Amino acid sequence: MKKWAQRVSCFILIAAIWSGWFSLTMKAAAYVQTSGTQFTLNNQPFYFAGTNNYYFHYKSKKMVDAVFDDMKAMNLKVIRIWGFHDGAPQENSVLQSSPGVYEESGFQKLDYAIYKAGQEGIKLVIPLVNNWDDFGGMNQYVKWFGAGSHDAFYIDPRIQKAYKNYVRYVLERTNTFTGVQYKDDPAIMTWELANEPRMQSDPTGNVLVKWADEMSTWIKSLDRHHLVAVGDEGFFRIPGHEDWFYGGGEGVDWDRLTSLPNIDYGTYHLYPDHWNKSAAWGVKWIEDHITRGKSIGKPVVLEEFGYQNQSARPDVYQSWLSAVERLGGAGSQFWILTSIQDDDSLYPDYDGFRIIKGSREAALISEHAKRMNEKNE
Repeated sequence: MKKWAQRVSCFILIAAIWSGWFSLTMKAAAYVQTSGTQFTLNNQPFYFAGTNNYYFHYKSKKMVDAVFDDMKAMNLKVIRIWGFHDGAPQENSVLQSSPGVYEESGFQKLDYAIYKAGQEGIKLVIPLVNNWDDFGGMNQYVKWFGAGSHDAFYIDPRIQKAYKNYVRYVLERTNTFTGVQYKDDPAIMTWELANEPRMQSDPTGNVLVKWADEMSTWIKSLDRHHLVAVGDEGFFRIPGHEDWFYGGGEGVDWDRLTSLPNIDYGTYHLYPDHWNKSAAWGVKWIEDHITRGKSIGKPVVLEEFGYQNQSARPDVYQSWLSAVERLGGAGSQFWILTSIQDDDSLYPDYDGFRIIKGSREAALISEHAKRMNEKNE
């Protein structure tokens, strides 16, 4: 009995020490906030360069660790990872297999990514549903409820309830590695309502604005710590404008979305290859968003960008990132940083945008990151 009691006492002491250490670590970390057109961290400016990666919620710890290691080597401070995976599993991992059925197979991997980010001092941006069909997306919700077309996601009350239920679960989940609820974890910088939401059936933009207003307000009622962003591509709505991306054709009104009271900052993406635009058009796209962000009075982040012509890519990225720096953009996040797989081979360049540590593009992004970080000193 005495040996058993001693072992129990020892276990309790170790648990108390661990709990106290982790509590102090969490208190020492801080939440990213906003002040005008800047982000702040520990009451200091927080300009950043960062990246995106889509496989943290279903790949191995080794693959996640490798990306974090490469981020640190490249001076990157923020990464955007998926907080959704609806419907069918991938590599035996999924987050929500059916409405209200949340799977540990995926969530424990997301737990690890959040835990590891906290250990490495890296901040996370986490979208909560996908506009596209990758990993389920809005169309998966539409199929679950037999709601018809994609755009029913924003207006069908059953889907809205299911989305809210999922978001509540995510925010209130207790991380199995840290013992901390997601909504209280400073490793997370931002919750995003969606990845690249669009609603082509409503060119006025009213429906998407109403949905974003409701959902951002609701998230803020559950989570008092974290920033909230829409996660959109930055399409403007200027009636009569000859350019599709400025004329509101996708049902997105960037100015109104970014101006919502519970949206903390604006996002915009840049893919000239997909949009049939030139690289020079991209510089104007950057200028227009940063200028509009200053008028609105909120930070603006170029949160996804890519260019597929590898020979021209370094010069193109240099011109874009120079524009972000010159105009005082709050942050940049390129698509996509990948690293090694479990067999130590490089992760394949599936979409033609892959950046790997040691490449010419990685070197210039690293220098950009240094300059962004120097603004915080």
